[in-house]
This record gives sequence, C-alpha cells and structure tokens, in this order.
Amino acid sequence: MDKIKYIIATEKKRDGFALIITLSVLSVVIALTIVLLSYFTKVKEDAQTTKALIQADIYYADILSELKKFKDVKNVFRRLYRFPLFLRSPDGRFTLTVNCYPLASGMNINWLSMEHVSGKQVQFQEAQILFDTLMQEYNVEDADRLREMILEEIGVGQKYVKETQRRLIQKNGIISYQQFSEIIKRYEMEVNDQNIGRVPWRKFFSFSRDANKIDAEYSSAELISYLFDIDIRTVREWLSSPEKSSLAAFVNENGGNYNEKKNLLAGSTFVEASRCSVRYGDGYRFTFDYIRGEAKYFEFHGKH
Repeated sequence: MDKIKYIIATEKKRDGFALIITLSVLSVVIALTIVLLSYFTKVKEDAQTTKALIQADIYYADILSELKKFKDVKNVFRRLYRFPLFLRSPDGRFTLTVNCYPLASGMNINWLSMEHVSGKQVQFQEAQILFDTLMQEYNVEDADRLREMILEEIGVGQKYVKETQRRLIQKNGIISYQQFSEIIKRYEMEVNDQNIGRVPWRKFFSFSRDANKIDAEYSSAELISYLFDIDIRTVREWLSSPEKSSLAAFVNENGGNYNEKKNLLAGSTFVEASRCSVRYGDGYRFTFDYIRGEAKYFEFHGKH
C-alpha cells in the first residue's frame, strides 16, 4: 500500500509540473502575440502615413498648379482669408479643406534684430517699443533674457529649436510661429516664468522673414488699437461693420494719425505673402507659404 501511494503521489507532481510548463509557454505565446499585434498596428499606421504623405505631395502640386492659373491672385487670397475652401467628393468619402491667412498682418518679429541695419531704424524702434510694452503689460520676469534668445535665434539660426524643426529654418530669420514658440518654451523652462504663456504674440507680431510692411487690413483689433491709440471696443465695432470705411479714414475720424504709421503699413497694396494649411482624409494636414507667386516651406504634419 505504501508503494502504491508513493507512485500515485509522484504522478500528481509530474502533472503539476507539466501544467506549470504549459502555462509558462502560453504566457510567452500571449506576450509574443501582443507584441506582433502592436507591430502590425504600427506597420499599418506607418503605411497609412506614407500613403497620406504621397497624397499630400500630389494635392500640394495640384493646389499650386491651380493658383498659378489665376491672374487676380489678390481676390483669390482675400476670399481664402475670409472663408476656407472646402472640397468633397460626390460619395462623401473624400474631403479636403484649404485655409489661408496673411503672413504680414502683424509687426515682423525679425525687426527686433534691425537696430544696426541701414534704413530700418524705424522698424526696429517700433518693434522694440511693442516688445517692451507687452513685457510690462504681462509682467514677464526676464524680458532681457527673452530678447537675447530671440536675437540669437534670428542671428545664429538653430540654438533654441528642436532638431526636427531645423529644416524649417532659413538663414538669419524666424519664419514661423512654430519656430518662435520653441524659443518661448525654452525661455519658460529656463526662467520658470509662467507669465510668458499669457502673451498673445500672434495678435501683435508676424513671423515671416519676408514681411517688410504690416498688412493692416488684416491686423487684429489689438494691434490696430495699439498702433493708433484708439479704444479697442471702437476698433472691434469698425472691424465687424459690413460697410466699414478704410483704415486711414477710420483712424483719422477717431482721433488717431494714420500718417504717423504710414511708412510701416502696406496701405492699399496687396501683400503677396500667405500661409496655407490643408486638411484632408482621416485628419492629415500639411502647410506651406505662398509668397509672391512662389511656394515655400512645405511641411507635412501627419495626423492630428
């Protein structure tokens, strides 16, 4: 009896050991399956992104081709500034939206570097005064350090921008708000200044190396109010009026002096400098600049 009991006990231990081995194998198989599934998902996503990038190149070429056909580019872009262009296939399976906005609607941030540039003293002074005004209004802790970082970026080109952004940068200049925002992030981390995030940069400045004048027709109410010392509520009422007068007439009628800032403004001249954003498919997007009939700075942003 004792021998039989011993044999039975031994067989049970072997079954238990085999069960442990089986569970171990299953756990490995399951883990491998999860890894493979995630890999296949990533491959699928990469394939979709690659396909979307190829599509972006095609749409980009098509859009530029169509733009070059228009003789009156001024009216085309003025319409795009007000209303996005929306395209949709008859079956609804494909959509594409084009949004454009003027690059020169603010004071060029690059003017801060023109202190010693011949013939650009007025631009430098105006940009510096506006910069100082915003620093005081929003209680920025170290305005000198921020200005230093901006000037280093304009002059050196790549010190405060992520590696992935470097291909966007052209020599001696800030060409986009994305590039500028990297400087702001760097400053905030270095100085630990939470106030910097409150500054509405895009309402006052433009971020294009090619902007030599302010296209005030498309400027924000905040910038117009600042430039001509007119109450912002009055400016907003004028901007929202369907039959508003010209900027010059509005300024002079409301106690301002349009001629004082005339040299900074484009006036009635259409500034051929626009940034366009194209959304298509399943949330993909690319951007480009259209400056004096030439496309620049194409950037594929992927899925958002």
